[in-house]
Amino acid sequence: MQFLLALIVAGPLIGAAAALLPAPPGLKGKSPDQAVLRHGVTVTGVVLAATIVLALGFDHDQPSRMQATTDIKWIPAIDVRIHLGVDGISLPLLVMTALLTFLCALYSYFKMPAGPSPKGFVALLLVLESGTLATFAVLDLVLFFLAFEMVLVPMYFLIARWGGEGRQAAAWKFILYTLLGSVVMLLGLLLIGVKAGTFDMVALAADNGRGLTTAVQVIAVLAIGVGLAVKTPMWPLHSWLPDAHTAAPTVGSVLLAGVLLKMGTYGFVRILLPVAPDGMRIFAPYLAAFAVAGIVYGSLACLALARPGNKGDLKRLIAYSSVGHMGFVLLGIATMTPTGVNGALFANIAHGLITGLLFFLVGAVKDRYGTADLDTLAGATGAALYGRAPRLGGLLAFAAVASLGLPGLAGFWGEMLALFGAFEPAEGLSRPAFLTFMVIGGFGTLLTAAYLLVVVRRVCMGGVRPAGEAEIADVQGYEFAAWTPLAVLTVVAGLWPAVLLGLTDPAVQQLLAGGKQ
Repeated sequence: MQFLLALIVAGPLIGAAAALLPAPPGLKGKSPDQAVLRHGVTVTGVVLAATIVLALGFDHDQPSRMQATTDIKWIPAIDVRIHLGVDGISLPLLVMTALLTFLCALYSYFKMPAGPSPKGFVALLLVLESGTLATFAVLDLVLFFLAFEMVLVPMYFLIARWGGEGRQAAAWKFILYTLLGSVVMLLGLLLIGVKAGTFDMVALAADNGRGLTTAVQVIAVLAIGVGLAVKTPMWPLHSWLPDAHTAAPTVGSVLLAGVLLKMGTYGFVRILLPVAPDGMRIFAPYLAAFAVAGIVYGSLACLALARPGNKGDLKRLIAYSSVGHMGFVLLGIATMTPTGVNGALFANIAHGLITGLLFFLVGAVKDRYGTADLDTLAGATGAALYGRAPRLGGLLAFAAVASLGLPGLAGFWGEMLALFGAFEPAEGLSRPAFLTFMVIGGFGTLLTAAYLLVVVRRVCMGGVRPAGEAEIADVQGYEFAAWTPLAVLTVVAGLWPAVLLGLTDPAVQQLLAGGKQ
């Protein structure tokens, strides 16, 4: 188990280095480009297989216990250790990261985005995977920061070199926002480590803030929270996200929404809730207020983009929807209750599956029509995907109703539990305030349904297309292979939420109790 977790974290880095080397003569296939793309599929497939074996070998009777741990001295002078481990909170995120990266590599093998040589693309994809997996596996504050920052450079180049129109400006905006947030976060992490005398996240969680004064906790939560909020992204620190998604290639958008946004909310749960509970309790109402503002703002922005005549970009609309969905995650965290935090973790996974599928589908629509502009797609009567490409239209409608939180699909449970957590927040938090936040969040679900149904109406329905207009291809075999796992898991998580909640709940209970059951 120790070896497996180390392989999962370091394997993609080794694969990235190998991707830059010339392919052996017997493995080149039809061309060197094909060989390196096949290498990306192979490495991400091995990492996914290792992650599944790790999940199968995980002791599901003790999900609150750190398993597959490695603890090695690295920088003794400041007691920084290579400390890895996995519990019920991080395991689902590891599996989802490995799955989404593999599906992106598989999709790119058949549909490589336009840009420079595939060598750089595959290497950057693997470095990105290593950084995200490390973020969910490390148990040292300094290592967490390094892993957190490690993903910025590959995502910057994926957007800047393989993106679409406006990619340079979007890439710069992405990296400047996230770097500035990270500088502030580093100061908060160092403050905790110096004042507590350790950077070990397990020891800090067990101490539950008892070794830190309230003033230190408040400063730490403010500093670390800003860095995490930028990555989440929380309104009003979200403005880099729509530009990045609109310019990014399809697989870049899938990984940005499905994996990178989860790093911020994971940091709130893994670090701030257990390490600085008093500071979190002071800032929780403000976090909840920003969360519900993001829910309503994201939905209103989507409604404006979906309205006929507004020249709304479909990728940009899905990006704004992420601001709203991640608002529910932040609201669940702000309640500081097991119900709310479990809802936040469930919504994290659901958003990764559903929005990852949505970006795959929107990318496919853009490839077929040459645009993601809603007015151009829909024309006067609608794009009529149901009639022109029924499988593509059906999958898009399925992903839309999953995203709006239809009961029986994954999107429902996380948002419902977050609202339930707001109904009865943790002791010391204002219940009237959180009841207000709950009502606003509930109103946001109605707005979400409104804009997604408008999108389905305009893109999937419509009149008969002119006889001379070229036909479009329905879902291809490689697209089915890349999209089916996400659709299946969306249904499984919706019908059987206990699979995920059974992992997260004991770990959350222990985390909130300061390491005690």
